[in-house]
Amino acid sequence: MSSTPEDLRLRLCALGDHIRACILAERREKTVEALAAVVAHSAADTIYGIDKISESAISEWFNREWPADEPVQVIMEGVDETDGLCFPHGTTPQRTKWKCLLDPIDGTRCLMYDKRSAWTLAGLAPQRGDETRLSDLIVAAMTELPTTKHWRSDQISAVRGGGLHLESTNILDGSRHPLTLEPSTATDFRHGFSWMAKYFPEGRTLTSQIEERLWDELVGVGREASPVIFEDQYLSTAGAFYELLAGHDRMVGDLRPLVYARLDLEFSLVCHPYDVCIALLLEEAGVLYEHPLGGFPDAPLDTTSGIAWVAYANPFLAAQARPILQKVLRQFLA
Repeated sequence: MSSTPEDLRLRLCALGDHIRACILAERREKTVEALAAVVAHSAADTIYGIDKISESAISEWFNREWPADEPVQVIMEGVDETDGLCFPHGTTPQRTKWKCLLDPIDGTRCLMYDKRSAWTLAGLAPQRGDETRLSDLIVAAMTELPTTKHWRSDQISAVRGGGLHLESTNILDGSRHPLTLEPSTATDFRHGFSWMAKYFPEGRTLTSQIEERLWDELVGVGREASPVIFEDQYLSTAGAFYELLAGHDRMVGDLRPLVYARLDLEFSLVCHPYDVCIALLLEEAGVLYEHPLGGFPDAPLDTTSGIAWVAYANPFLAAQARPILQKVLRQFLA
């Protein structure tokens, strides 16, 4: 009997649970230096010691848990994208039914220094070979990889059109509890958190100039004694998504591919499809997720394409910021 999308959602949640358990167990045995050691480089990112923990956990889980009658091709960083990892073993990509895009640890740099939670991400789409795109994803799940001082791990998942499933796990005793998250209902940006990704020195000046012009036109910069726009960058795309889902942030964006192209910084690190494979969760929550210049930020299910995106917590905020942001981008990126 074929699995339903709901069955597959539960499978992706179970995968997230497994990866979390493996990482937490290994972390208890390793030093920060070991977790933060550079062990490899890929076309998409630097591979750290903590990243290697989850890779073996993924193969182990798919071998044991993924239903044989739902053959799947797994795409993730460090795996040959021509064939990927196919399960059951011996299956060719052409004979798989599903394509699964994974980011075992989104927020590696946060987690390896025990600063902030990272996340395990998984998105599933019907297999269409090289034509499979982010817009084809119909199931998604994100699972929190908490720091050592946290007792709770949140998990958010969805089947397209079915709304969000929200649950938290007490990692001390394994008990599960209902979770409530709601995007901000604010109708303006004043006295709230909104930001654009400026994670690394490259492109920071241009991004800041774009941001400052945006806020000057929206709320006025330097016109009040106390600033009215706050920034709290989360060095993780999934973390940024979570802050929107939780109602903490009102607008977040990542302009790196656009900014780097303007500055001719071809090899600088940007957001990739595996970082946004759970954007479906934003859409199910009513958050407006789009390309900064309009439309859906689509791309193949690979590990190298650059993704520029912006997300607004609700339509009221989008209506205010979208036209100004697009005007400012045209001015600065021309």
